[in-house]
Amino acid sequence: MKKLVQQKWFVGLTKYWFLFPIIGFLLLAGGVFFYFGEKSYIAVHDNMDLFLAQFQMLKNTDSFWKHGVDVPFLGGISRDNLPSELSLYSMLYMIFPAYTAYILGLLLKIVIAMVSFRLLAKELYPEKFETYRPLIYMTGFAYGIINFFPAFGFAFASMPLAAYLLIRVYKKPSKWLYVALFLYPLVSYFSYMGIFILGYLVVAIIRLSIKDKKPAWSLMVGLVALALGYVVCEYRLFGQMLLSDEVTIRSTIVNPSLSILEVLQEIFTVWKDGIFHADGVHKKVVLPICIVYFIGNNAYYIWKKQPKKILHDTFNFVMLFLVFNSIIYGLYDFEPLRTLVETIVPPLEGWQFNRTIFFNSFLWYAALFLILKRFYDAGIWQTWIANVIICIAVLVIILEPSRYNDLYYTCYYRAYEHFHGEEVDNLDYGQFYAVELFEEIKEDIGYDGEWSVAYGLHPAILEYNGIATLDGYLGFYSQQYKEDFRKVIAPALERMEPTRIYYDDWGARAYLYSGTDLSIVNATKTVYATDYDIYIDTQALRELDGEYIFSRLALTNAAEKNLKLLGEYTSEDGSYTIYVYQVD
Repeated sequence: MKKLVQQKWFVGLTKYWFLFPIIGFLLLAGGVFFYFGEKSYIAVHDNMDLFLAQFQMLKNTDSFWKHGVDVPFLGGISRDNLPSELSLYSMLYMIFPAYTAYILGLLLKIVIAMVSFRLLAKELYPEKFETYRPLIYMTGFAYGIINFFPAFGFAFASMPLAAYLLIRVYKKPSKWLYVALFLYPLVSYFSYMGIFILGYLVVAIIRLSIKDKKPAWSLMVGLVALALGYVVCEYRLFGQMLLSDEVTIRSTIVNPSLSILEVLQEIFTVWKDGIFHADGVHKKVVLPICIVYFIGNNAYYIWKKQPKKILHDTFNFVMLFLVFNSIIYGLYDFEPLRTLVETIVPPLEGWQFNRTIFFNSFLWYAALFLILKRFYDAGIWQTWIANVIICIAVLVIILEPSRYNDLYYTCYYRAYEHFHGEEVDNLDYGQFYAVELFEEIKEDIGYDGEWSVAYGLHPAILEYNGIATLDGYLGFYSQQYKEDFRKVIAPALERMEPTRIYYDDWGARAYLYSGTDLSIVNATKTVYATDYDIYIDTQALRELDGEYIFSRLALTNAAEKNLKLLGEYTSEDGSYTIYVYQVD
């Protein structure tokens, strides 16, 4: 009896072995982030300098659900320009403190990816689901731990869910599936994925209607339900895009204009490397395996004189889809085509239709799954080879120091400090926002909502701490304000041509720039600057009602610029020193 129980335990462990790495990782990640808390190292670029501060600002001003109000940055812009409240990710920040919400978002993204991948795989392979179960969960896990653009992690992770719902609607429609499609935008994002999902769905409707020789009515209804869901969940975005006549910085953004040869190089590069907003590090394991399999599998079809199978192989279709998305990405930088799109559909001026590339992260791991499931079909030894391969793919993602790999950097920096007995130069989450320091500053200067700017630090830090800013970071705001703010920073732009091009051709970062250094804004304890003069038009700043400058640099020309030093403030751990100047 005891031997029988031991055998059952062994069979259970081998059958559900995949639960150990998955649960282990979730416990490790959750344990690390909640143990270190705000001493964790979180990615700054397009994250702490952008969305995290915006969510905190919405919370500070109680503006998540408000209408017809402005939020206090970039001189005051409509709340409608910020993320919708009808989003699962936004709801985390309504309920929890910002750091907790961020970490829960990272963990929940993994769960969403695994559940979505499981649903899709079970729908496509119902008879062999039990056989493929370890591979299904591990591939979904691999996809879930990809270090996506954090604010849109749910949108990336839920792409298999969209495919599952649409396939179910096509096969056996029901009112609950239509409701699910309507609610799907709660975990998606229209301008990143939604518009492309709808576009590809239209193509599928046409193709299936021709194939079935009858209209694909169920998918047509699904298209309407999904589109309505996006309109409802992102009504603020649609209102700004379609109902506002305000000219925005999108009208003056200058995109690259590449030659045909440069476009081809960009297509190959993005196919091979992906992009940092969705770094799946596929080129290290997944891409080589896919290339070898693609060549070998299709050579086999030709050798067996079965060329038609090449056209009907699902793996080949996925690879073609990957190439197509990469081509679209490259063609976006081919000016004649981009101009044509903007001429035909004027509201799309400045809109990045090359975001089809965001589908490639899912497609690469779907392609890997298709290969490894065929290993599973071949026999027991091939099954274990497949298991080893997917485990290696998972380890590569975990250990790759990509931009948004917060777990890696937190573990690395904390281990370095522990074993070397010295602090790293990078700022952790708590040091970056320095809440206690700014509370002290606000109390000392009697801050009461006056407009301010940041120098040598991200304006997001001020926004996070309840300080109204004339500067800020946003990809969609008034062109007129961009021009007004330009008057403030004109002296710096005149001295630094690369900075002038950066601001005039893009302008999403309305910052106070250095007149000598390309950048003096770093998430480090050390201030990297060669010149401590500030190059601004103080009168232009005053005309925007600018009252305070919060600077990490002790300005050497403060008197010349009619700036009065109110105080020098240093955080308790010495990671920050802030000089507060009043515009005299």
